[in-house]
Amino acid sequence: MRTTRSGAGMAVEAGVSVGGGPGRPGSPRAALVAAVLGFFVITVDVSGVNVALPAMRDDLGGSSSGLPWVVDSYTLMFAALMLSAGALSDAVGARRAYGWGLGVFTLASLGCGAAPTLGVLIAARVVQGSAAAVMVPASLALIRQAFPDPVERARGIALWTVGGAVAVAAGPVLGGLLTTAWSWRAVFCLNVPTGIVGLLALMRAARSPRRSVAFDLPGQVTAVLALASLTFAVIEGGHDGFTRAVLTAVVVAVGCAVGFVAVEARRRHPMLPLELFRLRGVTVPALSGFALNAAFYGGVFVLSLFFQEQRGQSALSAGLMFVPMALITANVNYLSPRAVTRFGRRTVVVAGLLTVALGCGALLPVDSGTPAWVTALLMIPLGVGGSLAMPALTSLMLDSVAAERAGTAAALLNTARQTGGAVSTAAFGALLAGDFTAGMREGLLSAACVLVAVALGAGALLPGRQGR
Repeated sequence: MRTTRSGAGMAVEAGVSVGGGPGRPGSPRAALVAAVLGFFVITVDVSGVNVALPAMRDDLGGSSSGLPWVVDSYTLMFAALMLSAGALSDAVGARRAYGWGLGVFTLASLGCGAAPTLGVLIAARVVQGSAAAVMVPASLALIRQAFPDPVERARGIALWTVGGAVAVAAGPVLGGLLTTAWSWRAVFCLNVPTGIVGLLALMRAARSPRRSVAFDLPGQVTAVLALASLTFAVIEGGHDGFTRAVLTAVVVAVGCAVGFVAVEARRRHPMLPLELFRLRGVTVPALSGFALNAAFYGGVFVLSLFFQEQRGQSALSAGLMFVPMALITANVNYLSPRAVTRFGRRTVVVAGLLTVALGCGALLPVDSGTPAWVTALLMIPLGVGGSLAMPALTSLMLDSVAAERAGTAAALLNTARQTGGAVSTAAFGALLAGDFTAGMREGLLSAACVLVAVALGAGALLPGRQGR
């Protein structure tokens, strides 16, 4: 056990050393397995559900404007509650918080699979997203505590991101297969055995240190209202125009966002310390994560609908379109730490952002007459860029803060990512209200422009080549 600068840090180091090797209580490998499995299932629930959306609409009824809510009810709560969840992880200990989240998520998945109406499904998705918000920062905090050595921690984070990348890319394949062979309900039931295995692995992980924190109710309320109002305005505005309800939602979103900043600036124990944004190692990952998820989640959402509603493909056939991207994404994700060691973080992050932008641009000419194999190949950069950049961004974020802030930092990064996914899904859904192909192209072009802008900013803010 090494000596650290703070009591909380010493608790982290002590917690990691308990139990020693694998297979015994306190095993770092057990903590990593639990973290990866949990991140896998909560990410599958985003990409896998996209392919099953038409089947859900046919089975449960509802309008096309309701489909984005099936996705956004999950990602919205995921994003809005994650900051408080990071503080919860620090307060009760990462292992305990993660166990609570995984247990509730597994039960909520059963509720989604048994939902009799679209409204009940959306409500169960809200519970799922709330549980996922607790799991993600706690899972990264588990890895941060289990691997005090930066090199080992980078490898652990790479495996964690591999689990998420494989889930995002392979989710449509699993969703299409399960929807075609059984039912869309099987997509949610898949989470149950995986969640049980994750809980069993968590029992062998070391206990996590705790840090006394206060719950920031005003900050949490303003954050939820701001994101929910923004999402409502984008989704409903795209379908119904600038109605009184939509304009009211815009005003509420802006007012709550301003209120959130004011609350966080004045509170003694804010859930999001604003001074974190003075660190380039925090600002760059947050902005980059937002842009990457906005492009990827929006792309997966619109392409899943495009394959089935414009090309007439089945759910299974639509899912198989993502196979090439899934296979390559997993390998690139795992190679990211090696690329960082050789070329430096700045090069890897900028290259990842520009690769996703290239993928968005390459998909612009695609229409219903484009050969399937050509479309599948053009989708590859959309997944590869994020899998290259995210491990570097995640390790940069965690290395930039003290160990006792690991939960809060992880929450901030993933809040930015999920907010990007929620906003882009709502925006893509709104653009599809008119001409489908034209709306898809407008969304992809907008995402590409945002990615290029963020890449230029990351290149200017991050230092040059760094050692390990």
